[in-house]
Amino acid sequence: MIRAVKGTRDILPPSSGVWNDVERRARDVFRAYNYHEIRTPIFEETLLFARGVGEETDIVTKEMYTFEDKDGSSLTLRPECTASVIRAYIEHRLDQQPGTMKLYYMGPMFRRERPQKGRYRQFYQIGAEAIGSESPAVDAEVIELAVEILSRAGLAGFRLLINSVGCSECRPKFLAALREELRKVSSSLCVDCRRRAETNPLRVLDCKVEADQPVIESLPSILDYLCAACREHFETVRGYLQDREIAFEVRPRLVRGLDYYMRTTFEITHGALGAQNSVLGGGRYDGLAEALGSKVHSPGIGFSIGEDRLVLTLEEKTPGAGARALDLFVVPLGGAAFRKIAPLARRLRLSGKSVEVVADARLKRALELANKAGARFALIVGDDEIAAGTFQLKDMASGGQQTVNESELFERL
Repeated sequence: MIRAVKGTRDILPPSSGVWNDVERRARDVFRAYNYHEIRTPIFEETLLFARGVGEETDIVTKEMYTFEDKDGSSLTLRPECTASVIRAYIEHRLDQQPGTMKLYYMGPMFRRERPQKGRYRQFYQIGAEAIGSESPAVDAEVIELAVEILSRAGLAGFRLLINSVGCSECRPKFLAALREELRKVSSSLCVDCRRRAETNPLRVLDCKVEADQPVIESLPSILDYLCAACREHFETVRGYLQDREIAFEVRPRLVRGLDYYMRTTFEITHGALGAQNSVLGGGRYDGLAEALGSKVHSPGIGFSIGEDRLVLTLEEKTPGAGARALDLFVVPLGGAAFRKIAPLARRLRLSGKSVEVVADARLKRALELANKAGARFALIVGDDEIAAGTFQLKDMASGGQQTVNESELFERL
């Protein structure tokens, strides 16, 4: 038997109902904040992610699904979507439009990671990018947007963590101090952190290995190295969040390891996810467009939600979430009854009701199926009902049954 590839899975009912509900609620929030959907290809030139994600990151060096096309070009299944959005932003000259460009996306991403709870090799993200403004007001609104989506989806008890990673003026001084300290302690860190200490020292601060945490906590704090402009920006963002009564925690170890990330960075975590507890991450990337070839300075900030982790948390909180009640289960007893009832079923569906018509089951079996389907009502139609122009309507919860005509049926539903 052929099975799904390791690290992928099928999303089946009723779980698919939770996914649909999360995406519908997210779209409602995006609409309220004037964000518009962008859909990019699921594969791009490999160079886009090497530049956009970073050649020294684990994503590029270990996790990307890269293949050679028939013309010899190197293509990669997208491991994230921000680089693709900025590529589209540049390619289609969206930088020529006035104001802040607000875009959102939903869809699958691909990374060859070790599968575990809430983490898959084909995974899904809901994300947003606000491009064209350096204002801390935009940072605060983007964070507010992220919080609102999670709240509207039904997630409670999450924690918002924020930090500033400085800018090209102040971060080099911090990196110099960080490298100096890492030279003294790197031998006591994990293998990955020893490598990162040389290639990308900021990523050491993002290590999740429990044994490394005491050493990491002793390293310099970037907040002690912020220049006046970055300190003011961060203070303003915090003030705007306080104005909105959005609770947050400042975490000096929360970083983004690439040069074009700057100033505001944030993450939302939830305890139900265990060690891999991040459900959302975001930050400001004012140099990304230039890194991808833009001649126009296009500062931006965005986030991505791990939809798999979000849905997992919601399902654990509410078992059976996503199951949708069926309005009416129709039981025609015979071919004549089926022909009589099929046009009525169509009219009910057009009016917005969910209707299932069973074509060839005996009454007892049909009622068992109606109960299993979670139907509110069963409609029984036989020869006597056809002659009288009526139907037998059975309430599946109470077991009560009454005779109704078509107008009474519509009223009851």
